[in-house]
Amino acid sequence: MTSVVEAPTLQGRRVRLEPLAQDHLDRLEQIAFDERIWRYMTVRVTNRDELRAWIDSALAAHTHGQLPWVTVLVEDNRIVGSTRFIDLDLHHYTVEIGHTWLSPALHQTSINPEAKLLQLRYAFEDLGLNRVAFKTHHANLQSQAAIRKLGAVYEGTFRNHYLMPDGSQRHSVWFSITKEEWPEVRDGLERRISE
Repeated sequence: MTSVVEAPTLQGRRVRLEPLAQDHLDRLEQIAFDERIWRYMTVRVTNRDELRAWIDSALAAHTHGQLPWVTVLVEDNRIVGSTRFIDLDLHHYTVEIGHTWLSPALHQTSINPEAKLLQLRYAFEDLGLNRVAFKTHHANLQSQAAIRKLGAVYEGTFRNHYLMPDGSQRHSVWFSITKEEWPEVRDGLERRISE
């Protein structure tokens, strides 16, 4: 059972997650056309019209349990990426975090771990969820390593899960964090972003 929940603004020390809106288009356009962002995604965004369609699709999916955010650097109010809750289910108390991308210039920094801390805190502490899932492309080893570093546990692989824009098959590698694991995961993330 999905439920329509409004995405809140989630404020951290260096990162703020703001609910995605069409008026973010111009600022997203400044970073969104790097092909490295979309390499493992099931959609490609290469121009303004495709970016507008991507935003429209994200906003339309809100009624199906998705909460989309833009990732903003607090220090200069600059949008540097986007992330979502997918399939928020308040009957079974589960959600997936996905559709996450970040300007490649900020990979291997504390920005994504802080954004994940904000999302996980909201999921477990505000919504009282039991499980948060993540999935990624089988060839996206950087993403898999980052998800493991969060403290998520590998669950398995869905073979031939998606058809990619180039016609190739994507196998989806799944991970999760449960409410029982959350305190340890939270402590680890807080240590990472305070360094």
